[in-house]
Amino acid sequence: MSEDSRLQSTIARAFTLHGIGVHSGTPVSLTFHPGAPDSGIVFTQVHPDGSVVTIPAISANVGSTDFCTVLCQGETAAVGTVEHVMAALSGLEIDNVELEIMGSEVPILDGSAAAFIDAIDGAGRTIQNAPRRFLRVLKTVRAERGGSWAELTPHDGRRFEIDIDFDCTLIGRQSWHGDLDAETFRHELARARTFGFMRDVERLWASGHALGSSLENSLVISDDDTVINGDGLRFADEFARHKTVDAIGDLALAGGHLLGCYRSYRGGHRLNGMALQALLSDPTAYAVVGGDEADAIAVLG
Repeated sequence: MSEDSRLQSTIARAFTLHGIGVHSGTPVSLTFHPGAPDSGIVFTQVHPDGSVVTIPAISANVGSTDFCTVLCQGETAAVGTVEHVMAALSGLEIDNVELEIMGSEVPILDGSAAAFIDAIDGAGRTIQNAPRRFLRVLKTVRAERGGSWAELTPHDGRRFEIDIDFDCTLIGRQSWHGDLDAETFRHELARARTFGFMRDVERLWASGHALGSSLENSLVISDDDTVINGDGLRFADEFARHKTVDAIGDLALAGGHLLGCYRSYRGGHRLNGMALQALLSDPTAYAVVGGDEADAIAVLG
């Protein structure tokens, strides 16, 4: 492990991204500000009346995982679809950022993490004189839901083994297995887009979801199991790669960089959250490495 990888980092300068929420369909802006050492990833939601609510991006603040991961603070503040930006920050090993958001969702952009990566790369990265906090998995923990399962196991590094299985001839059984570092995330995962099925559109609209979904920000699969998007797939296994992006983003809510292997079969946001909670609820299942151990445990909530 290099010396830089042992130290915390933040972005070198502020920048703003504009877009729409994939579920709300409403405009949103997201401004990235450099964060102080040990501040972590924090959302500050600016309400129309000018009031501001702070929501630390940690597992204890997850309020819903039905169609995306939503962070909540009390009954007055909620920020949805945080998984792609959290995956980008985790994938590039950015520890401390304030995310100032005007809106109820992180902008979906093109449905992948690529635009976040490009913007972070453009802003630059600053190494901070503070030790990075890691959570090392010490024993296997597992979560199951129906025919789906997920587990975290000890591993010397950051590894993801994601398997999906859809009753769809276009997707079927796909896998992405690999060790995670910044270059792997940037080149193999970041461009994989979120996806959905035309057969589900009316049901989602009726429930107030996917109101901002379009061919510009989602892979859409027709009733005859073909891709509607004119540009086709970016990867033959783009579906498994995007599910890996989601898993990286959901596990980034651990409060520190996880050292271990995450495996899942037919997983999703809810199962990712269940596996993380199984880990954090068992003090014998992990150890805090680096940083101030007392502060790290407090952050976990």
